[in-house]
Amino acid sequence: MRTSGWEESVAIRALEETLQTHLQGQGKANANALPKSKAVPEPALGGSKSVLMADGHEVRVLMTLQHPRVVVFGGLLSDAECDEIIALASKRLARSETVATVGDGSEVNAARTSDGMFFERGEHPVIAKLEARVAALLDWPLENGEGLQILRYKPGAEYQPHFDYFEPEHVSTPTILKRGGQRVGTLVMYLNTPEAGGATTFPDIKLEVMPCKGNAVFFSYDRPHPMTMTLHGGAPVLAGEKWVATKWLREGRFE
Repeated sequence: MRTSGWEESVAIRALEETLQTHLQGQGKANANALPKSKAVPEPALGGSKSVLMADGHEVRVLMTLQHPRVVVFGGLLSDAECDEIIALASKRLARSETVATVGDGSEVNAARTSDGMFFERGEHPVIAKLEARVAALLDWPLENGEGLQILRYKPGAEYQPHFDYFEPEHVSTPTILKRGGQRVGTLVMYLNTPEAGGATTFPDIKLEVMPCKGNAVFFSYDRPHPMTMTLHGGAPVLAGEKWVATKWLREGRFE
């Protein structure tokens, strides 16, 4: 459709309507089958800016993609900030878990082989400073962000492709949504540069973002549906370790 001269926004709406009509015709959906679009975080990139100021910190814009919405940032964190966050997190690591498929807790998942921990929002000065910077960069309320998650991937560790939104059909989702609604954006920040491997991959669009210390990749998803094309994963680390900090952004205040 794009090659035929359609504007992207018009093409997306047309595809949504076609999909909805098709599903209804098959008797597999009702009028509410396709989740409604939600507001999402968005950096102030008007005018094709290559540098943004976020809470007094200069951040470079290295790459942007419209659909899915992906932005790669350079220099979001300083080397000193990366090192301090790793030092704070290193004594509190445990095997990473994912949202439980049954119940409202979390569980170890074979698809995710990292070690991790969470900081409470504003728990430490360096964390509070970074959270304020992220809120300014993405123009999204600080209180809508989950606590910062730190992950360490050793050689061979990976996170297989997945979506970050909460699956509507999961039994645990209604309880999770009470704490701030759906996730609508993700910011993955690289705290070091591994010797080899560890790219953040987007299989649907054949994109790989290489982990470089201080850089970050942001992507948003306006509804909990594969049409957002935000399927992503962490490729296996081939040599060295990979440390990342992840900030998930909710549609409402996260309690």
